[in-house]
Amino acid sequence: MQMEETLNTAWEEPSNDISNDERPMSIRKISKASIVMNATLLFLAIVSIYAFFTFDYKNVNLIEAFSSTFYNLKIVFLEPHLKHFSVHETIWQLIVTLGLTVLTTLIGSVIALFFGLFAAQNLSTKLASNIIKAVVAFIRAVPTVLWVLIFAVAAGLGSVAAVIGITFHTIGYLIKAFSESFEELDKGVIEALKGSGANWWQIVFQAVIPSCASYLISWTFLRFEINFTYAILMGAAAGAGGIGFDLYMAGGHYFDLREVGFITYIILAVALVLEVISTRMKVKLSGFD
Repeated sequence: MQMEETLNTAWEEPSNDISNDERPMSIRKISKASIVMNATLLFLAIVSIYAFFTFDYKNVNLIEAFSSTFYNLKIVFLEPHLKHFSVHETIWQLIVTLGLTVLTTLIGSVIALFFGLFAAQNLSTKLASNIIKAVVAFIRAVPTVLWVLIFAVAAGLGSVAAVIGITFHTIGYLIKAFSESFEELDKGVIEALKGSGANWWQIVFQAVIPSCASYLISWTFLRFEINFTYAILMGAAAGAGGIGFDLYMAGGHYFDLREVGFITYIILAVALVLEVISTRMKVKLSGFD
């Protein structure tokens, strides 16, 4: 009799361990955005595969093409050598490129600082802020290369058009960055200074700029790195001179891959130095030295 009761109890009361192991499964819902994204990716994959099978390769041997590509890369990166330029000339052209970078960043940051104050909603009227932000959005939407070509119509191809074009885009980039940094400032500080009788310029120089100085320096140096890339590009595309023009001459005129490799290594070295300086600067500004 006791055995029957024990068996009935075992059947009627399930084990707590089994019930605790059961967890509700979270089912991810399929949204319209995910369906559109997956359908787009699938369509692009099908088009890419179809294109590769229908290309007119003009009897080009793909194996030989890949082999030649790797051989050229080996020459560029493993056999760097200067032939048409001297080391002294190359270093001088690098200094010219850095000078173009410093000039465009310096002019752009000063102008952007002024307009960034009026673009910030907590320091200016809503109308002025919206107008400046709309103009800045248009400037940033147009690529730097196109701005250089637009100004080249009036100034001609060369360093002048490159300076104006890069500076113009730098202004639009930094106005957005600076204004967002100003808008993150605590409103209580501004209200306290207004209550004490401080005017607008006193608020800017005593509260806004000192509080946002680390952000301003970080954004400016970030744009300096970007402008270094554009200065190299404009040296080749717009005839602005510098090491970018030497790179264009080595690859597009002399067809010397070894010289291209040597100039590429110099550019990479400068880029790495700028990255190290940027990292250390951010650490010091953050107070984690």
